[in-house]
Amino acid sequence: MSLLRSLSTDTQSPSQDTLLVAQSLSNLSTQSNSNKPKADLLLAKRLVPKAPKPNPLRVKQDHNLRRTIKRKTQKLGSQIEPHYEPSELIKDPPRPQDVTLELLMSSQSHLGHATSQWNPANQRYIFGIRQGVHIISLEETAAHLRRAAKVVEGVAYHGGLILFVGTRKGHSACVVKAAQMAGGCHLFERWLPGTITNGDQILRNCRMKAIDKNDNELTGYDDKIETWAALKPDLVVNLNPIENYLMLHECSLNNIPTIGVIDTDADPTWVTYPIPANDDRFVLIFKILYVRCTNN
Repeated sequence: MSLLRSLSTDTQSPSQDTLLVAQSLSNLSTQSNSNKPKADLLLAKRLVPKAPKPNPLRVKQDHNLRRTIKRKTQKLGSQIEPHYEPSELIKDPPRPQDVTLELLMSSQSHLGHATSQWNPANQRYIFGIRQGVHIISLEETAAHLRRAAKVVEGVAYHGGLILFVGTRKGHSACVVKAAQMAGGCHLFERWLPGTITNGDQILRNCRMKAIDKNDNELTGYDDKIETWAALKPDLVVNLNPIENYLMLHECSLNNIPTIGVIDTDADPTWVTYPIPANDDRFVLIFKILYVRCTNN
């Protein structure tokens, strides 16, 4: 019996030793894995060089060298002939008398809506039908565009307040630029109903201040502001009359003239000076309306 016990203890002792060895190896592996990210981070910090501080004198020398190389090499190569660049119409818009039918056609201002969506009041502006789409007469567009440009020029010349409205996607940059050039106001968000007809009630809870022509605040007018009425525009130019029908209705109630881009699905009687054209592609040509305002 004692011999069996000794054999059993001898056979069990190696298994315990192997377990201890395996446990120690696993501990070493976990410790090495935990220290590995720290070692990698230290190695990366040593390998990545520090960015040198910019030398102002070296920057100036590099800039002068670049200008010298550009001045000497700008005359080399072939001469580029005059070519068409769409961005030039935005930087330097043509005058109303320079508007041509080719310019209007290149901007796709002659494409209307489907024949099933047309408004019968636009019959006099429609040239024909092609593939189920109404084609707007470019001669009518050019004539009404020149008339609208003259109206904008006259109002801006006499110091009137012009409101440019465009609430569709992509109209914001156009109306802001137009307001800056004409010295007016812009709106590219939803029109708040009652802004013109009920402006005093809407502005009752708002803070008001007196400003000059450069939008600088004037002091000493706190008592007089309470008796002043809400400011109303002298002319409203709208890019999408269908979405802003309430605004046009308020303008008609207050005898405020309006200019609007009328597509084949809109009613031209909504605005005072309609411009029959494609309201989806007319943003670029619309800059012609306020280009004359910068000369006043």
